[in-house]
Amino acid sequence: MSDEVSIKQATEHVSLVEFSRPPNNFFDAALVREIADAYEELDRGGKCRAIVLCSEGKNFCAGANFHGTNPAGDDLYEQAVRLFAGGLPVISAVQGAAVGGGLGVALSADFRVASPDSRFSANFARLGIHHGFGVTVTLPLVVGPQRALELLYTGARVRGEDAHDIGLCDRLVPTDRLRQEAIELAQDIAISSPLAVKAIRRTMRGELAERVREATAHEDAEQAKLFGTQDFHEGVSAAAERRPPRFSGR
Repeated sequence: MSDEVSIKQATEHVSLVEFSRPPNNFFDAALVREIADAYEELDRGGKCRAIVLCSEGKNFCAGANFHGTNPAGDDLYEQAVRLFAGGLPVISAVQGAAVGGGLGVALSADFRVASPDSRFSANFARLGIHHGFGVTVTLPLVVGPQRALELLYTGARVRGEDAHDIGLCDRLVPTDRLRQEAIELAQDIAISSPLAVKAIRRTMRGELAERVREATAHEDAEQAKLFGTQDFHEGVSAAAERRPPRFSGR
């Protein structure tokens, strides 16, 4: 691994995969590739039975750092698909914000543990861009199609309690218990037969990686159409200046 992604053993059969670009943990293809590499390394090792995905810093992941360009122009989404293709159950420990593509990273896991201080937002439309990272598939799976549509249209920020109410996170715990609760959930899974868990996971999630592959191909094409628009540049500027966007539809 590297300075940005590390593997740590939490219990005999539970490992932490921690990524570190604090305070906001913006991602790119290289970071997602390293996370996927860590998943595959743990799966090959045979000892790990469940993974806790976590990050260092104030926010779990504030998405991709656009810098006014398309971050999916390289193999970002190819690497994202690898997160869904892994063989081990994953629990995301979501501190602070999981925003935009960062929400997509959190949704790549089987479960999400959050606190009242956590916040989730599919803020793509507020940036003037189409959503990505397979959110087309994952968000409706956890909150339902109608709620997903509302979140995508409005870019609303959802706090921990409300996220738990709508199923966006699976466990809600005090902030200082966040990572430990994720480890305990992973340990509950690890106690079960690893052969049975893997078989169940293949049944329940076996087609997910391919569905995400198809979705990200469409998402990438739609994003490419919008990255050159005035609305996208206005959305990024407004976010950087912490003001409401003034979209023109151009």
